[in-house]
Amino acid sequence: MTIGWYPGHMNKARKDIIKLLQRVDLVIELVDARLPYSSENPLLNSLINETARLKILNKTDLADPVVTNLWLEFYKQKNITPYALDRTQPEAIKKLLKTARAVSGKKADKVLRIMIVGIPNVGKSTFLNILLDRKVAKVGNEPAVTKSLSEINLGDSIKLIDTPGVLWPKIEDQQSAYRLAVTGAIKNTAIEFEDVALFALDFLRKDYPEQLADRYQLLDTSLEASQLLEAIAKNRGCLRKGGVDYHKASEVLLNDIRNGALGRVSLEKPELTL
Repeated sequence: MTIGWYPGHMNKARKDIIKLLQRVDLVIELVDARLPYSSENPLLNSLINETARLKILNKTDLADPVVTNLWLEFYKQKNITPYALDRTQPEAIKKLLKTARAVSGKKADKVLRIMIVGIPNVGKSTFLNILLDRKVAKVGNEPAVTKSLSEINLGDSIKLIDTPGVLWPKIEDQQSAYRLAVTGAIKNTAIEFEDVALFALDFLRKDYPEQLADRYQLLDTSLEASQLLEAIAKNRGCLRKGGVDYHKASEVLLNDIRNGALGRVSLEKPELTL
């Protein structure tokens, strides 16, 4: 199966971002700490161009902390200053505004315009609500919650522009597409649950076998992904007339990964970029 998802509102958002970037002083780019490579929109690099940027590895509470540290070192070696954050660190998120002005080079008496960008379901709305200390953006654990741009006057001569999550028209690297689907960055109606679950299980049985075994009481995680999915289905009572319900078992697995019930898992390491 080829995975891709690019609804009309994303194309409109891309065009709006291009227009607005002409008067933006700084871009705050959020990527998912579980897959920083795959969750970085390659189109954004060309759109942002020379505009000052802060890179946020978001949702670190769901990512493997050892792997997150590897990514932080990776970006530092590329002369990029990254920040590893999640929703449990409101004070650290709020301090970014001071960093933002310093990075942008904008003087304190001048209006600082900041644009927040990232792919769907990377946590932009939650990040924005914490940054502003009030609920101004709709939050949901699914992509495409924010569908239009909004501009917010923060005070202290700071204006924020929140943008919808934007993917790219064609995801060439289907391995990345499957990782995005695992974390919920691609709408569920655009994927086959069983295919994505099998992809996830093939990865987990190699990189996180103990967490997989503990969560689903599996005796042998070296089994093929299809056999593991069947075992999970039986363990969780995902049954239907005539056999197991693979779709329901796939939903259980993917939801456990997305909400952290399986434990802290990272789907890629920096060497993937080489």
